Amino acid sequence: MYSALGKRGVVHSSYRMPGSAPANGEATWPKDVGVIALEIYFPSQYVDQAELEQFDGVSAGKYTVGLGQARMGFCSDCEDINSLCLTVVQRLMERNGLSYDQVGRLEVGTETIIDKSKSVKTVVMQLFEESGNTDVEGIDTTNACYGGTAALFNAVNWVESSSWDGRYALVVAGDIAVYATGSARPTGGAGAIAMLVGPNAPLAFDRGLRGTHMQHAYDFYKPDMASEYPVVDGKLSIECYLSALDRCYSVYRNKIHAQWQKEGVDKRFSLEDFGYMVFHSPYCKLVQKSLARLVLSDFLNHPRPNTETGPFSGLEAFREVKPEETYFNRDVEKAFMKASTEMFDQKTKASLLVSNQNGNMYTPSVYGCLASVIAQHTPQHLAGQRIGLFSYGSGFAATLYSLRVSQDATPGSGLDKLCASLCDLKARLDSRRKVSPAIFAENMQLREETHHLAPYAPQGAVEELFPGTWYLTRVDEKHRREYSRRSLNDDLPLEAGLVNSTTATEQHIPSPVKKMPRLPASTAGPEAVTVSNGDH
Repeated sequence: MYSALGKRGVVHSSYRMPGSAPANGEATWPKDVGVIALEIYFPSQYVDQAELEQFDGVSAGKYTVGLGQARMGFCSDCEDINSLCLTVVQRLMERNGLSYDQVGRLEVGTETIIDKSKSVKTVVMQLFEESGNTDVEGIDTTNACYGGTAALFNAVNWVESSSWDGRYALVVAGDIAVYATGSARPTGGAGAIAMLVGPNAPLAFDRGLRGTHMQHAYDFYKPDMASEYPVVDGKLSIECYLSALDRCYSVYRNKIHAQWQKEGVDKRFSLEDFGYMVFHSPYCKLVQKSLARLVLSDFLNHPRPNTETGPFSGLEAFREVKPEETYFNRDVEKAFMKASTEMFDQKTKASLLVSNQNGNMYTPSVYGCLASVIAQHTPQHLAGQRIGLFSYGSGFAATLYSLRVSQDATPGSGLDKLCASLCDLKARLDSRRKVSPAIFAENMQLREETHHLAPYAPQGAVEELFPGTWYLTRVDEKHRREYSRRSLNDDLPLEAGLVNSTTATEQHIPSPVKKMPRLPASTAGPEAVTVSNGDH
């Protein structure tokens, strides 16, 4: 059984769960709380952005150069937010040989709302039925693209609190980003991220180092409950994003300076203190501009910047600019993008793999960027680095925080396992099926016409999904949704909640809870197990 904790960090069981606090009897904070494992899911199909430019009749390079996007993943009507989250959670559990009764908290961050009352988390709980574990805290968290970060912070806070019972927290961020026909449509995307949170993590949170800014604005919002499409003020959205970045970076800088002062460290913080800097990525070009924005902040904050040589060379003309007046100043943007080119290549470019190839996933976006960094570097290269992350959600809410990568890069270490689990990321992206812009447009039209339609039977081809993908089988007349899973072996049905891993048996922790009866699969065929989203 999982460890029972009394005082913070005190383990009263001789059993030590992987990632749990050491059984040393010391009443201390759990050590190195953070991300132990990370899984990513994206649709099996994409549209090429260069072909979409031609189809939309816009100038060549508008999407590929102006936005910095190469491909955009999208879902057919047989995938929804519930199926995305079911897929990524089960994939994480299977690939890491975990049992569902090892999880004590599950929280979902999403802005893809298909029910105004019932949470996505409760749908995902059907994966837990075989284990009998219903003692799982957490619920959905929503604020545009920020919900996943809020869920992650809640998970970390839970592990560090008196409420923690020694089990893992599981954080899920997922969304389907779609736009009406027009200039915003190529900034769409879809996907989900699942993160396992606990102590002794290879990606540990820097305690006390979060810079947050929250403010009211109508930059991007979804007031029409009958539509998936947002209302977007593009210029205001960029201004809100950049102003939030400025303020979060300033707060983070002040906090790390205060922390260093207490530790007797006499130095000035700058971007150089981050091994990598990743951002929420609505589109890749905005990320490049954002890094340049932080270089501007370092330049203005430095008491005596060297404008003769180094990164600030030739920037003396901008010494007196006011940040709030430069959001759309082309001269400032051009100068600092040029000045930050080398730093962008070193610290941020690698993070844009998923964003460039799959588009904006909304809540999972910044964590897709984190996964991209891990996937393209060895444990030895990452060990000991500090990774900065900027998360932004319209409306608006933002935080800049940092993770410290474990120093232990030895074979079999947590960092080694994390890197190994993501090393196939590029190959998975390349294995997707390209579809024509015309087919993409037809899919978007179908989603628009059938959104929230009941009863409804999806028309998408299940055989075109990745093996192991959950999919929507039908919506009944009461809007209850039912799902099945495509087999990992393409010819065998898979049960929800079963761990299909060669290491699952040895790591399985027997459930202390009496097993609950499975939901009846009244409409399931013999080839698949069906789960539903229950009554409203």
